[in-house]
Amino acid sequence: MYGNRAQSYFETNIMTADPKKLVLICYEGAIDYLNRGKKKYREGDYEGKAKALSKAREVITELLSCLDFEKGGVIAKNLAALYNYMLKRLLSADVNKDTEAVDEVLGMLAEMKAAWEQISAEQ
Repeated sequence: MYGNRAQSYFETNIMTADPKKLVLICYEGAIDYLNRGKKKYREGDYEGKAKALSKAREVITELLSCLDFEKGGVIAKNLAALYNYMLKRLLSADVNKDTEAVDEVLGMLAEMKAAWEQISAEQ
C-alpha cells in the first residue's frame, strides 16, 4: 500500500514538473540506473545488470528524443552527439561487461546534471 502512494507521489511530481526539473529527474534516473547496473554486475546478477543498463539507455533515449533542434541549434546538436555517444558506450559496456565505460558515462551525466542544476538556479 505504501508503495502505491509513493508511486502516485512520484508520478504527480513528474506530471507537474517544469521542463528544467524533468531534465534533472532524467539525469538522476539515468545515474541511479547505472549505479544499480554496476552493483548488479559486482554481485554477479547479469540479468539485473542488463535490465538496469537498459533502463539507463531508455532514459538517455528519452532525453535525446526531446531535443528541439530548431530552438536549440548548436546546443541541441551537441547534446544529441553526447547522448548518442553515451548510448553506444552503454551498449558496448553491457555486451563486454565493461564497467569503465559505465563509469565514463556516469561521469558525463554527473557533469551535465551539475551544469543543468547551475543553469536552473540562475534562472
